[in-house]
Amino acid sequence: SSSENFGESESELFTNDQAAFNYFVGKGLTNFQAAGIVGNLDQESGVSPTAVQQGGPGRGIAQWSVGGRWDTDGNDNAVSYASKQGKSVWSLQLQLDFIWYELTTFSGYGLSKLKATTNVTDATVIFQTDFEGCGTCLQSQRVTYAKAVLNAYGAVAYAATFVSQSFPYASTTMKMTEGDVVPAYIELKNTGTKTW
Repeated sequence: SSSENFGESESELFTNDQAAFNYFVGKGLTNFQAAGIVGNLDQESGVSPTAVQQGGPGRGIAQWSVGGRWDTDGNDNAVSYASKQGKSVWSLQLQLDFIWYELTTFSGYGLSKLKATTNVTDATVIFQTDFEGCGTCLQSQRVTYAKAVLNAYGAVAYAATFVSQSFPYASTTMKMTEGDVVPAYIELKNTGTKTW
C-alpha cells in the first residue's frame, strides 16, 4: 500500500469522500465506521479510482498491489472481480463494491472488528491494520482525514441510542389488569448534534 500524502492540508476533503462515506453507511456501518474507512482511502489515494502509486504496485482507491489483490490473488483480486461484474476495474463504484466484497468474504480483513468499534479513531486503525496492511501507515494522518469526513458528512441532527429501561424486555411477559398503574421509564442517550 502507498503511504503518499495526497492532501494539501490535514483537513482537506477529497472529491469522492461523500460518495464513499454514503456507500459504507448504506451497507449498514455507522457514520464513524464509514468515516474510518474513508480516512484510510484518503491517505491511500485521495479516493481516486485511477490512482497509481508512483514507482510502486498500488492501484485504485485502496492501493491494492499489482501482483496481488489488484490482479493475481485467487478469488481475491480487483481485475477478476471487475471482469465478473462486467465493469471497469478503474471505476469508483466497482472499487467500493470490491472493498465490500473483500470485507464480507474474507474474515481476516476485519469487518467484525470494524463493526465492534465505538469511535472513529478505533474504526480507522482497525481498517488500516486488517484491510490496508500498509508499510508506512501515517496513522495520525488517516485519523485526521477520518475525523474531517465524519465532521463533514456524518453529523446527524437527531439521533439516540438505548441505555436502559425499568420494565421487562419484550422477550418476557408482564401481566397487568385494567386500572393498574405501573411506573416505568426508558433511558436514551442523545447521539445527535442537536439538543432535545
